[in-house]
Parts: sequence; C-alpha cells; structure tokens
Amino acid sequence: MSQQLAGQPIFILKEGSSRTRGRDAQGNNINAAKAVANAVRTTLGPKGMDKMLVDTIGDVVITNDGVTILKEMDIEHPAAKMMVEVAKTQDDQVGDGTTTAVVIAGELLKRAEDLLDQDVHPTVIAHGYRMAAEKAQEILAEIAIPVKATDLDMLKKISETAMTGKGAEAAKDKLCDLVVRAVTMVAEDDGTVDKDNIKVEKKVGGSIQDSEIIEGMLIDKERVHPGMPKKVVGAKILLLNAAVEFKKTEVDAEINITSPDQLQSFLDEEERMIRNIVDKIIASGANTLFCQKGIDDIAQHYLAKAKIFAVRRVKKSDMEKLARATGASMVSSIDAISKDELGTAGLIEEKKVSGEEMIFVTECSNPKAVSIIVRGGTEHVVDELERAMEDAIRVVSVVIEDKKLVAGGGSPETELSQRLKLYASSVGGRAQLAIEAFASALEIIPRTLAENAGLDPIDMLVELRAAHEKGQKTAGLDVYEGKAGDMLAAGVIEPLRVKTQAISSAAEAAVMILRIDDVIASSRSAGPEGGMPPGMGGMPPGMGGMGGMDY
Repeated sequence: MSQQLAGQPIFILKEGSSRTRGRDAQGNNINAAKAVANAVRTTLGPKGMDKMLVDTIGDVVITNDGVTILKEMDIEHPAAKMMVEVAKTQDDQVGDGTTTAVVIAGELLKRAEDLLDQDVHPTVIAHGYRMAAEKAQEILAEIAIPVKATDLDMLKKISETAMTGKGAEAAKDKLCDLVVRAVTMVAEDDGTVDKDNIKVEKKVGGSIQDSEIIEGMLIDKERVHPGMPKKVVGAKILLLNAAVEFKKTEVDAEINITSPDQLQSFLDEEERMIRNIVDKIIASGANTLFCQKGIDDIAQHYLAKAKIFAVRRVKKSDMEKLARATGASMVSSIDAISKDELGTAGLIEEKKVSGEEMIFVTECSNPKAVSIIVRGGTEHVVDELERAMEDAIRVVSVVIEDKKLVAGGGSPETELSQRLKLYASSVGGRAQLAIEAFASALEIIPRTLAENAGLDPIDMLVELRAAHEKGQKTAGLDVYEGKAGDMLAAGVIEPLRVKTQAISSAAEAAVMILRIDDVIASSRSAGPEGGMPPGMGGMPPGMGGMGGMDY
C-alpha cells in the first residue's frame, strides 16, 4: 500500500502485507462464512448426514454435531473463524442448535450479498437486520408454549428432539429416560440445574441398551490394594488432598549413612512416619479414603490391614463432586484429619464394567450428583452417544430453567418468516429490503430439513407457508411422512432459548461480517536475520495470507 507524493511513494504497510478493500473484502468474507455454513448444512435435522474428521495424527471423529465439526476443522480464514464462534456461543448458552445458528448466519450473508449487488449500503442492511432480529425475539416470546418442570413427558420429548439424528435412534427411549431422570434429580427447587452434577462416563462394550444411571458417583478407578474390602456398607469417607507417603525434604539434602545399623534405623523411621499418617486416618473413624495424590506401598499395606477402602489419584473434579454428594470436606493436610471432616454414603462398591473395575458411590446423603454410564459397540459410537447425551442434558436443563418451549421441524422459522414480512411492509424505506431478506433467510431451515430428507424443498416450503397462513403456528416439516404436520402433536419440540440464541448470535455475526470493508493482513513473520536461503522464502503460492479455505 503506497501513496504517491511529489513523485515519491510513501509505504505505510510492511512489505509482504496484503490489503483487500471494498466489495472484494466483503465478497471474500461472505464467501468464507458461506463455505462454513455449507460444511455443516447437510448434518441438520433427523435425516442429516455425519462427517468424518481425521486430524493430523490420524484420530477419527464421526459426528453430526455442528460445534464439534467446526472445532475439529482447521479453519484459517478470519471471517470463517467468526462463524465458528457463533457455534461455540450457541453451544455454551444452550448446548443444541449449533448447526441451525451457523446455517442461518450463512444464509443472512447470502441474502445480504444480493442486496449489496443492488447497491444497498451495508449499514442499511445491518440496521434492517438488527430491527428484524429484535422483532423476531418478540414474536418468539409470543409463540412460545409454557411447560412445567414436572411435565416429564414433555421433557422426554425435548431430549428426543435433541438426540434425533445423532446416531442414538436405536435406544432413544432408554437414553431420553436416563437424561430426564438425571436432570430432574439434580434440579434445585428454584429450577436451576448445575450440569456439572451429572457425570457422563463412557465405556466401550455391551450395547446402547446397557447404558444405566447411578444415583451417586461413579469413579473410573480401582482400590489400591487387593487386601482391601470390595464393598463398604455405611461408608465414612475421608477426602484427602495430600500424599500418604514419606515426606521428602524441600531442599536437596544429603544423608550420610556410614553403617548398616544407621540405614536400618533410617528405613524404620520412614516406615514409622507413614504408620503415623495411617494411624491418624484410622483414628478419624474413616473406613474409606479418596486421595487426590499418591498412596505409598507401605501405607497401602497398613490401610488394607485396617480394612480401609482406599483410592488414589482421584481427579479434582471427581473429588469436588464427591464432596458435594457425601458432605465430606476436602482435607489438604494430614494434621487436619478429624472425624468432623468425614462424609457419608450408604454403599461404596467396586464392580467390573466392560472388564474394567469402577467404583460406585451410592446411597449418598445429598444425592444431587448422578452418573450415567453410556455403553456402545465401538469407541466412535460411544463418543457420539456421549455428545448426544450432553446435548440432551443441556436442553432439558434449559427448559426446566426457562419453562418455555417452541415446536421444532422448521415451524418457528416459517412463522417468523411470515410475520417479519408483514413487519417489513409496515417499516418501509430501505430497511424494509433488509428485513424482507432476513425473513426469507430464515426459511433456509425448513428448506435444508427437506433437502436432507430427500424431499422437494419448494413443494415443502409452499405447503408449510399455506399451513401457517391458515393460522397453524406449530406446523412444521414431518420428514418421515414427507409433508407438513403439527410438530407439537408429533412431540418435536425444542427449548425457546435454542431459537432466540441462534437467531440473535447469527444476526450479530452477519452484521459484524457485513460491516467489514477493509482487510489488512500482516505478512508472515520473516525468517532468521540474514534472510533465508534462496528458494526457501515465503510460502507456496496460494498458501499465504488469508487463503485458509477454499470457496
């Protein structure tokens, strides 16, 4: 970038930097964002397809979860990265609807491109989009259906909708039942749900039907010594965040031993110190020990003799859940061990699951922590099931918190599209064009659902519009029958927050990308001083700068 001044060029940017301006910059950004939306579009809905993602070391992920796909894809283009952020926000806020949010954002940009071609200024489009997004939130609040947290049938249908198309169809009933039971168990009286209280543990082996729920904690560890009891009834639990082993000196100390007697007395002293620690644990009355750090071999022997069930190297997150479930306090120093710090559980047992030992902590004093074991034939199946379960847990939690839902199957988008078109004509001016474009863009959801199910998208859209014209607000696309149907009656329902969040984050991302008219990319960092050997400089053509994605 240079400017001619009295015949002398003035360079502002560093050599090698690139600058794209005006329509070129907008075109590039919009194309990159559309490419991301197209990458996940085929996964939408119950008939969506899956993606196989292979990373640099050859690990394979098979999924149709929008945010997982976008996180695994190595995206370089800055505008495309903004689309990934839309999916991440959606995932953090609601847990489902990530593909919907990205597809809507891509379509909003595609419609904006048509308006830019007609010389509508980007700020006019941005203003119209913001108005439309605000109006859409009002309409959604109006068409939302209230639901009670005690209506388990509705909650089960919501988790079914979240799981449909995620490879969990075979045992959908069973898994949805587990999800609803888990969420309702940990839900507080005021309707808040802390998802961390539900632990999903995956085990390869058995079938999906073997998945089960444990009222309490599940820890993927085994007891440290075979001489310890396998089962403890009426457990008094000590949670220790300190090592049960010989304390080494902090500084590098040297101990000079000159005779065998001294060596023996040194070893005896070491054993006596460990014995003292174990005696403190026994004196507290604990019969179960969960230790976040290590347990020495000698300590294991003494603990086993005292018939204390001990587990070492327990994860910090598991220790926190154990503290919540059993009422125990985390003890960080051996000297602080006392019976006041102990927690209780009715039963602690070590059992084999798929050939591996696991510890079950059940009949807890505060059963606000539950665990779900997800089983499946292969690792990839179990991974995808876990993602489906996580999504379902999140949406059921969101509905219990918000107590509002909407019909699925593209029905709210069709209703919004029609109502926004009416709103556009009342606004007038140039903003009307942008609001109309926003309304048309929302129809991408029912259109994509139809395409993914192998149906004619135009026929389906016409049928849906006609149903909504007649006032059937919950009419959506029944992909199994290939026609418009009442989604509420069919049990295809979603939390209201899935839609409100998807539309607001999609609109924000689209507006942000539209407002960029200048992309200044710095050059890649130069090589070592003295320059690179000839022929080594720079990058291969087409690799540098902004070209991370094909579009």
